[in-house]
Amino acid sequence: MLRTKKALVNIMVALIGQALGLIVSFIARIYFVKYLGAEYLGLNGLFTNIISILSLVELGIGPAIIYSLYKPLAENDLQKVKSLMHLYKKAYTLIGFIIFIIGLLIIPVLPFFVAGNANIPKLKLIFVLFVINAAISYFFSYKRNLIIADQYRYVATLYRYSFFLLLNVLQIFILFLTKDYVLFLIMMILCTLLENIFVARKADRMYPFLKDKKASKLDKRTIQEIKRNTSALIYHKIGGVVINSTDNVLISINLGVVWVGLYSNYLLIITALHTMIGQIFTAVTATIGNLVAVESKKKSLFMFQAIYLANFWIYGLSAICLFQLINPFINIWLGKKMLISMDVVSFILINYYIQGMRKTVLTFREASGLYWNDRYKPLFEVIINLVVSIVLVPYYGVSGIFIGTIVSTMTICFWLEPYVLYKHGFDSPLKPYFLKYIYFLFVVLVAGFINYEVTSLIAGDSIIAFIFRALISLSVPNVIFLMFFYRTKEFQYWCNLFKSILSKRMQKK
Repeated sequence: MLRTKKALVNIMVALIGQALGLIVSFIARIYFVKYLGAEYLGLNGLFTNIISILSLVELGIGPAIIYSLYKPLAENDLQKVKSLMHLYKKAYTLIGFIIFIIGLLIIPVLPFFVAGNANIPKLKLIFVLFVINAAISYFFSYKRNLIIADQYRYVATLYRYSFFLLLNVLQIFILFLTKDYVLFLIMMILCTLLENIFVARKADRMYPFLKDKKASKLDKRTIQEIKRNTSALIYHKIGGVVINSTDNVLISINLGVVWVGLYSNYLLIITALHTMIGQIFTAVTATIGNLVAVESKKKSLFMFQAIYLANFWIYGLSAICLFQLINPFINIWLGKKMLISMDVVSFILINYYIQGMRKTVLTFREASGLYWNDRYKPLFEVIINLVVSIVLVPYYGVSGIFIGTIVSTMTICFWLEPYVLYKHGFDSPLKPYFLKYIYFLFVVLVAGFINYEVTSLIAGDSIIAFIFRALISLSVPNVIFLMFFYRTKEFQYWCNLFKSILSKRMQKK
């Protein structure tokens, strides 16, 4: 129950913070487009992706050390935690400096990434500011990750969204007064630095031993485990960065930064939803890590199945809603000039659903430390993704890039990730997982088709029509999902959990 309580607190704070952050992001995007235009919007997305690629320097050291923290934290072995944190500090300080140096070395080739020689002044200075922001984010983050590993993610989340909201308000104010993109980015750097300092001070108060500069040497077994996981995570890091951060680069090189700007509006919505939903899984990762460390594989497997149902419910519902609402929303939000055709949107949303359905497997893999067994998977995924995307983009434009991601995911990740988890994490046959995946796909297609037929009865592009479509899209799929799953053990688990929580709250009152 303590694990459950911590997980629920982490989830609630994360969801509230993400919801507020999402609202502010939409408002900030309106001012960004109004005062700076699609070209700067595209540049912002492009440089953000380039900086994400620079994060490869981390090489998976962070997740490897976080996994090593789960057991000593559960056993209250503070000496080992202190030793791990000293190692973490040295590693992340070095990473921050390396990212800054590599970022500076990229400056001479920046024009190659900006197709059509976009007429943007201070291009190099803008990129340097992005690099500085990325580098300083590493200098205190090791303390943030100790808080997260100890199942108190909500503490870090509160600081994260407090400063995020402050940043967006200040940036809107700067755009309104000066329309200066450089000042816009300087404010980003200042808020990143202040957030990291505040989180580091909070960690020092929560864990006083962090102030002790002396730490015992880690045992050989722990060091070997970190090295092994880090070497495996290098491949996962490369795969994740290339898959998630090259779309804007390919679009910019082939179609120009204006197209990056158009796509970035859709990406803002998709990323916001991924992040909001991801907060749930991220919030429970440390809890699952604790579960895996102290409980049986049978109990871990049942928890996986229960979370997997929730995973489907959330992503199935949101994918159906996005299909009906994303273009009408952007039309109301930014105008018809910012719309992308529905055939492109369809591929974006197929990719959204497929990537989302991996969340439970990836969360349990991370919590179980199973990085080594599928370490070469990302290399094949990257090769297939890039080859298919590059071949198809001249014929299908932006759609070709998303087809590349879909093909690479379904040919590699779809079967290999659950295979590794079921074999090495649960010691259980894999067939039930695939049967459930197919069943989930059937249910979402049925719900999507019925929802499409019902929402088609509403005509017009007005806000009232949008609200009615939204209400239908939120209601119809939920009713259909309930019809299919209300008798399952996984659904009953969630019902009993919420009944237990409500009952305890009523008793307290």
